[in-house]
Amino acid sequence: MPAGLPAAAGPWLIPDWPLPPGVRALFTLRGQSAADGASDPPWAHLNLGEHVGDATAAVAANRARLRAALGARPVFMHQVHGTHVLTLTPDCGDGTSADAAVTDQPGLACTVMVADCLPVLLTDRQGALVAAAHAGWRGLAGGVLEQVLKHFQPLAPVQEAPAAINIEANEVLAWLGPCIGPTAFEVGPEVRAVFLSTDAGADRCFAAQPGGKFLADLPALARRRLAALGVTRVYGNDGSLPWCTVSQPARYHSYRRDERAQGGSGRMAACIWRV
Repeated sequence: MPAGLPAAAGPWLIPDWPLPPGVRALFTLRGQSAADGASDPPWAHLNLGEHVGDATAAVAANRARLRAALGARPVFMHQVHGTHVLTLTPDCGDGTSADAAVTDQPGLACTVMVADCLPVLLTDRQGALVAAAHAGWRGLAGGVLEQVLKHFQPLAPVQEAPAAINIEANEVLAWLGPCIGPTAFEVGPEVRAVFLSTDAGADRCFAAQPGGKFLADLPALARRRLAALGVTRVYGNDGSLPWCTVSQPARYHSYRRDERAQGGSGRMAACIWRV
């Protein structure tokens, strides 16, 4: 098993990274049986998405189960593959359009739902702030990680920095969750061009395929973005097969794998919170 990917305990995966005291993280899996969630096929079993055609009562039961497991309230956003960051406060409800969340409030879990896109969880060494980002290729290219890291800026010493994000290397920790892997994520040349327009070195994250397509390494692209922002303590998804949502049907929901073949796909969640 790759570093950072522990064995699952039921439908929960506990990220393996050096969190500061008082910070917790969790990633949900699809579940192996009806004991793990209330959803029927094709969303079986632990589906957390209200917008995917699953029964409302099943999703509510699954979300209640997640909240009990966290001991905190997960705040679910309406994700639009954008870059808006929602600051969570106790009066925040579900459904705000955003693709990342940040908070310093205990008991509120920054939560992103995924079914092939990359979830990124972040905190600082003191555990003063936690954040979660939904980083599909559009959000990643658009700057969702840059927008999240601006919220960590006051925690770092003042210094001159390109892109005006004053964070020291090693001040912020990041964990990359499961996503579509580099052997499954086929994209067109326009996607590659978007990344190369700001980072010529991103070319190494794309493997040419017949017909002008490319296989893209989404976690490697995220690591490049984080490194450019001074974040070098990055854990989790290394692009190997056990992290690939498409290639591991017993463990993960996958939109690309299941939407057409089975008529629907569930959603998993990555959560981080302060206790």
